[in-house]
Amino acid sequence: MQDSLSIGAPARETGVKVVTVRYYESIGLLPKPARTKGNYRTYTAKHLDRLAFIRRCRDLGFTLDQIRELLAMTAAHGHVDEIARTHLAEVDRKVEDLQKLAQELRRIVRQCHGGAMHDCRIVEALSDKAKPRRRR
Repeated sequence: MQDSLSIGAPARETGVKVVTVRYYESIGLLPKPARTKGNYRTYTAKHLDRLAFIRRCRDLGFTLDQIRELLAMTAAHGHVDEIARTHLAEVDRKVEDLQKLAQELRRIVRQCHGGAMHDCRIVEALSDKAKPRRRR
């Protein structure tokens, strides 16, 4: 592919009509292309990639607003990474807490011998009267 393309080339390669390419430019989904001295639009591989992305999203049923959000998230990749890392750390903490809970429940179940409700250590351990353990 050459360095710059006229509007017809990305339209043909992505199956998007020329008028739609212009529309995507006008609403900001596709960056405005550079212009030649004769005022013709010149598109690059980045434009083609963006247009192909938009076309694929539309084929999958995404609205233009949803595509705009996806593009914004892509542009803010570092921020998304930060959010994902923070969320992952929280999930890891919850998994650790659940593993501790499972271990405690196994211990309680081993001690329960199917006696009367008032003798059940499970109810005792999980009741409001049980002393809460401090979180680390």
